[in-house]
Amino acid sequence: MTYSFKIPLDRVGAIIGKNGETLKLLQERGKTEIEVDSETGEISLLDDSSPDPYLSFRMRDVLKAVGRGFSPGNAMKLLDDEMYYEEFDIRDYSGKSRKRVMQVRSRMIGSDGRTRRLIEELTDCIISIKGHTVALIGDIEGIKVASKAIIMILNGSEHSSVYSYMERKRKDLKVARWGF
Repeated sequence: MTYSFKIPLDRVGAIIGKNGETLKLLQERGKTEIEVDSETGEISLLDDSSPDPYLSFRMRDVLKAVGRGFSPGNAMKLLDDEMYYEEFDIRDYSGKSRKRVMQVRSRMIGSDGRTRRLIEELTDCIISIKGHTVALIGDIEGIKVASKAIIMILNGSEHSSVYSYMERKRKDLKVARWGF
């Protein structure tokens, strides 16, 4: 079975890499064949060639993550069973107005990147904000907290409320991860 989707043309080079090295690495790590159409941005993951269907399934998220702005190195963290990927479409919260999408996107980033940076620091997740999407990579506990924080911001909550929520959850994350 073939799984196909499109990524932005400006991210095709990130998947292919210099002299095709990144694409080769992705294929080796994912134990599957990947075809990239550099003119349309179409990515095809050929599941039939994979000896491990689960690994092939995880490769879908890796390729989507690179398309959403993550480096291939960060995206390949998704091959670890403990890591997850989540994506939000800002338009689902702001409507279709380009101006409103940009306003909400700016709130998500925060002054000098503060909001994004705090979410990453307090949840140990990696965030990419590209176009009209916000994407996350992290463990299950971090993703829960980061997702809620992102939804709060996308719904218009005050930044201070979001920061307070994450600070309260920080202790819970430590207990969930380390047992103390």
